[in-house]
This record gives sequence, structure tokens and C-alpha cells, in this order.
Amino acid sequence: MGIPVKLEVFEGPLDLLLHLIEKNKVDIYDIPIVEITNQYMEYIRQMQREDLNVMSEFLVMAATLLDIKCKMLLPKEVKEDGEEEDPRQELVEQLLQYKMYKYMSYELRDRQVDADLILYKNPTIPEEVLEYIEPVDLDLLLGDLTMVQLKKVFQEVMRRQTDKVDPVRSKFGKIEKEEVSLTDKFLYVRDYLQEHRRFSFRQLLQKQKSKMHVVVTFLAILEMMKLGEIYVEQESTCGEIMIERKGDVV
Repeated sequence: MGIPVKLEVFEGPLDLLLHLIEKNKVDIYDIPIVEITNQYMEYIRQMQREDLNVMSEFLVMAATLLDIKCKMLLPKEVKEDGEEEDPRQELVEQLLQYKMYKYMSYELRDRQVDADLILYKNPTIPEEVLEYIEPVDLDLLLGDLTMVQLKKVFQEVMRRQTDKVDPVRSKFGKIEKEEVSLTDKFLYVRDYLQEHRRFSFRQLLQKQKSKMHVVVTFLAILEMMKLGEIYVEQESTCGEIMIERKGDVV
């Protein structure tokens, strides 16, 4: 009569493979593929007698191990950069990733267990305690501080505040957007044309408040020239610009 053997339960082929590596205390970066494959196949044979429903993934890994075992017996392939290709490299990367997630699951499990031992409660401090403000003894607070020392402390604080001021940015003024309407300038020029039939552009600008007003007034003059309401002439370069209305202004 055979002696029944209870197999350990593994969550997948990588779990079994990682168990064999740790059991044999071998370097995961230098797996003795022949020895590990033989042990893996022995587990597979025992599992076949236990449960055939969980065999598919383990058989795929067995085929992978046998494929790596065959490649290890053949001459090693050389990459383009001259480095020898290790058939175990892809398997090692899968094992390392699986090991990382496995240990992370252990950490989360331990935290869940520890969380069951922690109890929380809302604060129950009386309101009179929360509202209590400890009185301040000014004599004790000042101690042997003199007015001279206090003045030095004040001057030091003010000096630090002065050092924080940017000497350039502190002189910047506030730039405000000036709203100037082209329609308003149209009305202004037409009113001026009612009183003056012929005048210089300089005369028209005498009452303008800023550069923006001058620019918008100039745009109004250009638009009125386009509409044929005024006639503009300049006898020489940089000379006086003369404006004359055509007919009556509406």
C-alpha cells in the first residue's frame, strides 16, 4: 500500500518555480535549469495523480523549461552587440516580477491583519478644555529684556523685511488698460470738422490725453479718408499733415 503524499498548493507555475529556486537556495539570475526542470517535472507527475483540472498552465511552464534546457545544450547565440544571449533571461524577468507582486500581497495581508487590531474613537474632550487659553505672564515672558534689546530686535526684523524687497520689481508701476473707442473718435473728428474746414493733424491732437488717444484718432482719420469724407495732404516728408473736409459733414 502506497504512502499518501500531500502536495503543497501553488497558485501557478511561477509560484512552484519560485518555490523550487528558494528551496534549493540557488541564484535566481543563474538558475541551474537542468536540476530545476527535473524537480519541476517530478511535481508535475505527482499533480497528475491529484488533480488534472489545474494542469494546463503547469504543463505550459514544463514545456518552456524543457525548451530552455534544450537551448542550454546548444551553442549560445550571440546578439548584434556581441553579447551572448541567455535563454533563461525572459524566465528570470517573469520570476522577479512575480516575486515582487507576491511579497507585496504579503505586505497588504499583514496590514489587513494589523488593521483588525486597531480601534478608533472620536475625541471626547470637554468644550471648556478646548476653549481654555493659558494666560500669559508678560513679566515672565519679557524676563530681563530691556528696551535697548527690544529696539535691536525690531530693527533686525525691519532689516529682514527690507532685504526681501526686490530693488527692481519694487519700482514697477501699475499698468492699466486704457479703453479708447474708435467710434468715439469718429464723432470727435466729425465735430471738429463742423467747426474747422481745413486744419493740421497737430491741431486735431492738441486735446488728446495719451498716446492711445493719438493712435485711435489717427485710425479714425484713415477710415474717414477711405470713406471719402476728408482730404489729406503733406507737402514734404515729415512736414505738416493738413486735413480738409469734403462738402458738408453729416
